[in-house]
Amino acid sequence: MKRCILFYIYLIGFVLLSFAQSNVIDQVVWVVGDEAIFYSDVENTRIDAIRSGMTFDGDPYCIIPEELAINKLFLNQAALDSITVTDVEIQQEVDYMISLYEEDLGGMENVERAMQMPEKDIRSRLADQARNQILISGARKNIVEHVNVTPAEVRKYVKAMPLDSIPFVPTKVEVQIITQEPKVLQTEIDKIKSDLRNYTERVQSGRAQFSTLALLYSEDPGTARQGGETGFFGRGEMVPEFSQVAFSLTDPGKVSKIVETEYGFHIIQLIEKRGEKINVRHILRKPQVDDADIDSCMLRLDSIADEIRRGGFTFEEGAQYCSYDKETRNNKGLMSYRPAANMPAESKFEMQQLPYEIARQIQNMRVGEISDAFTMTKQNGKVVCAIVKLKNRIDGHKANVTEDYQILKEGVLAIKQEEAIMKWIKEQQKTVYVHISPGWNDCEFKYPGWRIR
Repeated sequence: MKRCILFYIYLIGFVLLSFAQSNVIDQVVWVVGDEAIFYSDVENTRIDAIRSGMTFDGDPYCIIPEELAINKLFLNQAALDSITVTDVEIQQEVDYMISLYEEDLGGMENVERAMQMPEKDIRSRLADQARNQILISGARKNIVEHVNVTPAEVRKYVKAMPLDSIPFVPTKVEVQIITQEPKVLQTEIDKIKSDLRNYTERVQSGRAQFSTLALLYSEDPGTARQGGETGFFGRGEMVPEFSQVAFSLTDPGKVSKIVETEYGFHIIQLIEKRGEKINVRHILRKPQVDDADIDSCMLRLDSIADEIRRGGFTFEEGAQYCSYDKETRNNKGLMSYRPAANMPAESKFEMQQLPYEIARQIQNMRVGEISDAFTMTKQNGKVVCAIVKLKNRIDGHKANVTEDYQILKEGVLAIKQEEAIMKWIKEQQKTVYVHISPGWNDCEFKYPGWRIR
């Protein structure tokens, strides 16, 4: 949801920044301080919202200009607070938004076609929007930075909530896992390397284009249709083995040596270096596992599961000594994830957060039960065999302070922060000059305290 909201915000900004190319007859509809809001701002935002499938809970010609006016208040506050934005921050935001455009539209060529301008101009226009969004976020953060909640306030809020307003906490589970990887035959690896060497020779002899071979043979679905092109990335954005070779390339006419990563085997061709970013093409080939080897791996895991059930050793010991999964092996097989980069690991999963194959296995399992062996496909595309144990299940329930304090605290904090923002807006309305053109002020505004002059 957050990703969709961010994408929509930037798309709106892009439409507004691109208005100079439209044919709408413009006029000033609001003035906030010394900043004007134009009819084009409102109309293009409304049209884009409709195209995106969004609806307005009221008159868009009332809702949109008021939201734009509030943004101008935040930008003014950002200037008063001396909030600054670095070129690096802007570049990071623009790169992020470009990646969303490419993902949604299927590559930069399609983005350029949709926006009707080259990438350079798209980046330039998005930079202005990125700067404003960073400033607005900074201003909002300063307004709510001193807002906090106490346990007593959490209890008070929850006690006053109507029963149907108390959040429902979905079922959560803790799962332990042991995985093993079917062995890939050396003959399969040798065949793939031979194919990649053949591609390299064809490119460097001029008999074929790298992009054509990538389209035909690469097994990376995200880049194959773009002729193997990755788009610009920094050193830390790809797996180390790939980045090390890619950043060592200097001649766009040459093809790299064969690179092995967790995804398979690659060859790489340089397209362009731009500062600390690089754009390359690559061809990925993934070794295929023989069905007999998968069956053999499944039998090994079924034997391990049987031995654990008989009490020969514990699941935790099996994970430590038998599992190939490095992320869980030293954690007694317990699966976990990080809700955010700066937050501690969490082991309680909602069912939809688990890989489909695991969720299907534990759906009807009892706590303490161990599954039979099954196969699953990891994010890198590799097929692995696994057994899982349902360590714990917390059934879905209405949130309560005893078991779900952190969830309720975050909810109450969000409420108090929104109250602080609304209070700040009302204070600004008392002092900031506002003029609303005739025909635009007959509205039921979300913030009715505008002192119209």
